[in-house]
Amino acid sequence: MPLDPRYHKDWEIAEEAESRMKTVSELGEMLGLEKTELIPMGHYIGKIDFAAILRRLKDKPNGKYIDVTAITPTPLGEGKSTTTMGLVQGLGKKGLKVIGTIRQPSGGPTFNIKGSAAGGGLAQCIPLTPFSLGLTGDIDKVTNAHNLAMVALTSRMQHEANYSDEELAKRGLRRLDIDPKNVEMRWVIDFCAQSLRDIIIGHGSKMDGVLMRSGFAISVSSEIMAILAVSTSLKDMRERMSRIVVAYNKRGEPVTTKDLEVDGAMTAWMVQALNPNLLQTLEGQPVLVHAGPFANIAIGQSSIVADQVGLKLADYVVTESGFGADIGFEKFWNLKCRFSGLKPHCAVIVTTVRALKMHGGGPKVVPGKPLDDAYTHENVELVERGCQNLIAHIETVKKAGINPVVCINAFHTDTKDEIATIRRLAEQTGARVALSEHWLRGGEGALELAEAVIEACNDQNDFRFLYDDATPLRERIKLLATEVYGADDVSYTPDALAKAKRIEEDPELSKLGTCMVKTHLSLSHDPNIKGRPRGWTLPIRDIMLYRGAGFVVPVAGDIKLMPGTASDPAFRRIDVDTETGKVRGLF
Repeated sequence: MPLDPRYHKDWEIAEEAESRMKTVSELGEMLGLEKTELIPMGHYIGKIDFAAILRRLKDKPNGKYIDVTAITPTPLGEGKSTTTMGLVQGLGKKGLKVIGTIRQPSGGPTFNIKGSAAGGGLAQCIPLTPFSLGLTGDIDKVTNAHNLAMVALTSRMQHEANYSDEELAKRGLRRLDIDPKNVEMRWVIDFCAQSLRDIIIGHGSKMDGVLMRSGFAISVSSEIMAILAVSTSLKDMRERMSRIVVAYNKRGEPVTTKDLEVDGAMTAWMVQALNPNLLQTLEGQPVLVHAGPFANIAIGQSSIVADQVGLKLADYVVTESGFGADIGFEKFWNLKCRFSGLKPHCAVIVTTVRALKMHGGGPKVVPGKPLDDAYTHENVELVERGCQNLIAHIETVKKAGINPVVCINAFHTDTKDEIATIRRLAEQTGARVALSEHWLRGGEGALELAEAVIEACNDQNDFRFLYDDATPLRERIKLLATEVYGADDVSYTPDALAKAKRIEEDPELSKLGTCMVKTHLSLSHDPNIKGRPRGWTLPIRDIMLYRGAGFVVPVAGDIKLMPGTASDPAFRRIDVDTETGKVRGLF
């Protein structure tokens, strides 16, 4: 029997369950993989040769495709990864062949306040320790490939500063005339290191580089992570890698990784990373773990190749998008599905009584501090008011033409009347509703959710994008602001407006996807505004270009590409049993 999550921590439950894990070879046999398609990385983790599987099964029909998203969360999160694992386990309990596809956690949140994103209670992805601590090294490879581009840039700038055109030509180089005040990329590291956000590099002699401002972002916000998520083949990745804009020259023209002749070496770092990682749920269903998090500052999706493989190998594939439907689902809908050509059958919107009370006007929820009594005692009025946020997300999913299922992620403090209120209002908006106790009971507790998802997948749908490729950038941004976030209008800083106009005038750039950067803690740009805000304007303060990934990236509000470490981070409670070598304290 598994441990009871009411009395045991997630890492204890995972550690106990790991004694019953399938080996990676057993998972491969379960999926029907040929021996050459499975790349073991130890006894219980492997990579899979996605290209070989897709070649072999190219004519096999796809399974059903389900995206798990959520309402606007509290800073504690509402159990989206836990629900994803629970749904995979619930579908498995019904005898269906199912695969989960989720993202690899970043070291930053794992050692900070968010945790590892492996799920929780009796709905987890295991083995927990390797899942949480680097897995097979994909994020390290992203970090190295990204920083190699910065090495190429800064060394080139040093050589151009120190040598004449003739001397550069002798070394096989041409002058790129890079503007040190117009460098697009920064360095990356996979921690929340706020002290590295803004730095000065190039101190010392002329052999120590060019003196200039620089800084660090978190690794999973790198354009290379976005490329890993959206690439459909090694050839596609190689082409995207060559289009990355690293800086601009003094005439304002882009300097790319191809110009720096580093694109091939960067791709070399990423060859093995392009193969998805194979793990499992607590109940032994296969899970493909690939690409990274951060949907508020990146695409926030697991990889296209993992979904493509899953849909060939299983009857149902359950994937997860970062944060609420205004961010993660929107990018799944208008970016990931556009790039992949895949059409989803259903979207699950995770909600909790706790989050709805916050959106209804409840006290502030602060990580690391005890919840106010309002969140643990019945208050139907707060729940009813907060359901406006849930309704906004249901309407967003319905605009995509697919079927929403609201999952009420059950907490033991929820009451029958609070749950009944959510059911009534969600069903009035046209969604199916299921109460799920996967955290407490695993797959058995997710059977109601699994049944609702199966019904939704069998319904007719009319999947469609919010905008087409020919829609001008500012029209796209306004559609997203008004139709998804609920704003009345959009405003631009002078610099953002000038960039938007230049992009619209460029035939190549105007066709790129639109990947919004916005807080996940509100439907608006302001994390302090809860519920369903009305009568506001979305401010665009900057527009970045991820030319390799294929995105234009409008930035709304004040978003940091390098999060900060909190005063009570998770690393204070993580340790190692020196007798067994087992890691304790992960969550």
